[in-house]
Amino acid sequence: MHGAPNIEPELSSGAMKLRRKKLDRLPWDHTGRHPGNPFFWKIIVLMMGIGLRYIFRRSHYDKFPDFEGGRVLSAIHLNGLVDPTTMVHSQDRRVISMGRHDLMTMPLIGWFSRRMGSQPVIRRSEIENGVSDEEYAKKINDRTLLTMTNCIASGHNALVMPEGKSHQDSRLHRFKTGPMRFALNAASIAQHRGLPSPALQPIGLHFRCHYWFRTDAFIEFQDPIPVDAPEVPGAAERLSSGAWVEPPSEQVNSLRDRLFSALSEVSPDAPDWETYRAWHLIGHIRANMANKPLGSFRDEVLAARDVRDSLADREPQEGLLAPSIEAAKILHDHNLDGRSVEGLNLKTSRAWISGLAGIFLMALAAPVTIPSTGAQAFFAWYMGDRTDEGIDARTTYHFLAGMFSPILFWIPMAIVTSMILITPSMISLPINLGLAVVIVFLIHASNVVFLFGYDCWTDFAISSKSARLASSEQGKRLLELIDDVSTNLNLL
Repeated sequence: MHGAPNIEPELSSGAMKLRRKKLDRLPWDHTGRHPGNPFFWKIIVLMMGIGLRYIFRRSHYDKFPDFEGGRVLSAIHLNGLVDPTTMVHSQDRRVISMGRHDLMTMPLIGWFSRRMGSQPVIRRSEIENGVSDEEYAKKINDRTLLTMTNCIASGHNALVMPEGKSHQDSRLHRFKTGPMRFALNAASIAQHRGLPSPALQPIGLHFRCHYWFRTDAFIEFQDPIPVDAPEVPGAAERLSSGAWVEPPSEQVNSLRDRLFSALSEVSPDAPDWETYRAWHLIGHIRANMANKPLGSFRDEVLAARDVRDSLADREPQEGLLAPSIEAAKILHDHNLDGRSVEGLNLKTSRAWISGLAGIFLMALAAPVTIPSTGAQAFFAWYMGDRTDEGIDARTTYHFLAGMFSPILFWIPMAIVTSMILITPSMISLPINLGLAVVIVFLIHASNVVFLFGYDCWTDFAISSKSARLASSEQGKRLLELIDDVSTNLNLL
């Protein structure tokens, strides 16, 4: 099993705070019933959709594979809370999840996490740093594993990041065994109760640049990996009685390797990000030469994967890779990518119409958007660029601002505005409430218009950068490199 070196995460200030009383009171259930609140789940999913709508410019979800039993949803973990949220949004069942203990007990986020039924985990690094003793960590972690196991056996989907941390490498880190262990135990319980067997569900999460605001996203799915119950006499009975049972290590490791292989296929799986961006550029150049330019981010990801797989079983192709890596770096340093290459040249025309349309739309929406959402957007930008959680937390702050704005800002503002416009009374109360709902929808519509204007302005800014680069010395060097890449495409 290959991958990047396993480096334990640096603990943030939040992870160093263990709130035992809150952890002890956190809802859990070992009967298979979901510990979350079904009513709040619908509200939270709606809020998640708004947050994702704001941070992604374009998103494409492949069809979620059919499967009767519960599933363990797994993916590479590059993008903080955006990763699990995107996975929840990709399917339609209630999800049981686990995460850092501090996320379950902190104000606001913790309140929502508990109503989602999320379960806490105390990590090895936190034990080693004295945040928790081993006995208490085992108590909490076993409780979480049993809750997850019973929920999966009952047909709920579970959400797990098998690397156990968010990181910034272009390939998977070593997997923790927890997801495989509770998947196998869930299979034992399901078999004992006559329920459909569970499966592991590998998910490919792809972001054009995961820490950029308004980036593109593509979510794809491998076939589910069915999980068979281990042949351990009495395991299902002990698990059903609330005792954690360790499944056979051979099956745990075999399942881990199968999941690792499946996720490697749908993750960047590159030596570094420079090489991965080079694969994307090669994909663009090859498509341009065939007069079939790549039309979507999904097409780009699949084209880059085809380049990766074509080079995998061959000797290092320096004649192709070296110039493409240098060319991709020049583009990336100017916040550009292969979309700025037209044929074998850089695009030089500036998108003036997009720029003017962007200014008009942002100005049109600003009187509503700035008072209703401007303060939290500024706070998200400020905190995202200064957090100690790492660069992946940048879009987490952007997402949280979009997700929580409706309940923390829009609804109170809408109620106050409706009361100012219509004096409240018993007769006018329904009118006040109706007007408040209209105002909330107006705020959201205004924000969407503002973001569309922002996208148009971004298109103009990108076209200007491309034109400036084309007329520079680096631009001339870039064209030489593109020519070298096109000449060596036969090496694929």
